[in-house]
Amino acid sequence: MKNHALNRHIKQEVISSIAHRWRKFAPQRERPLNAVPRPLLVFLVAVFVLQIAVSTGRPALTATARDFPPPPSLNLLRLASLGEPVALAKALMLYIQAFDDQPGVSIPFRHLDYPRLETWLRRILRLDPRGQYPLLAASQLYGEVIDKTRQRQMLQFVYHQFFIDPNRRWPWLAHAAILAKYRLHDLPLARRYAHAIRRYATGPSVPHWAQQMEIFILADMNEIDSAKVLLGGLLASGKITNPEERHFLTGRLRALERKHSSLVKSSKKTRKKQDTVTPHS
Repeated sequence: MKNHALNRHIKQEVISSIAHRWRKFAPQRERPLNAVPRPLLVFLVAVFVLQIAVSTGRPALTATARDFPPPPSLNLLRLASLGEPVALAKALMLYIQAFDDQPGVSIPFRHLDYPRLETWLRRILRLDPRGQYPLLAASQLYGEVIDKTRQRQMLQFVYHQFFIDPNRRWPWLAHAAILAKYRLHDLPLARRYAHAIRRYATGPSVPHWAQQMEIFILADMNEIDSAKVLLGGLLASGKITNPEERHFLTGRLRALERKHSSLVKSSKKTRKKQDTVTPHS
């Protein structure tokens, strides 16, 4: 009985102690506004008004675009690569690719410094000659900007870099030929790129369609004789072994021959009409 009474007494003491501590730390009721001293209230209102005035009068922060910095020399880049030029080349590509999206501002490609961009791409290719991404970016990213001058600059960059390794870099020149034809509407330029592919990209991994581009561009230029010669020579070379591909190209050759015959007949009729017309006196 004594133990039971003692335990009950201890429980009551613990509960009483906890209740006392809770009342001590419990939040007090909020004081009414009129209980705040008037000088302190005036000071707080003045500080609030001053903060608004300062924020309103402060000029708005504007983001400014930075130009491409000049790239370091090739020797310095090789030294900085610490024996890992391929890794550095990939990092530099990420750097220049993100340059159009700077903090607080997005720069259209046509506003970038293309001569300096070209220098960066050339440096990166020197660091990693087997890398394809700089040429992909030049032909399919920066080369598709709506600015013909910048487009031509990127396509020419791809063209000159193609000759360093034609059998690996032909896809980007093929894309450049397509852009020259359909975006720039410059068939002679497209033919120059396609001719380079046919002439220099002769490895076994180069597909036949890439080597045939020049034929179809010549046909679009109405240079039917040249297109016939190239297509006939390709079929006679024995390089085209796929029956479906031979059938398609043979059909194209016949179509070119019909077109050539039609043009010859039309030219003859025109000359005949000119010969029969007599000048009025």
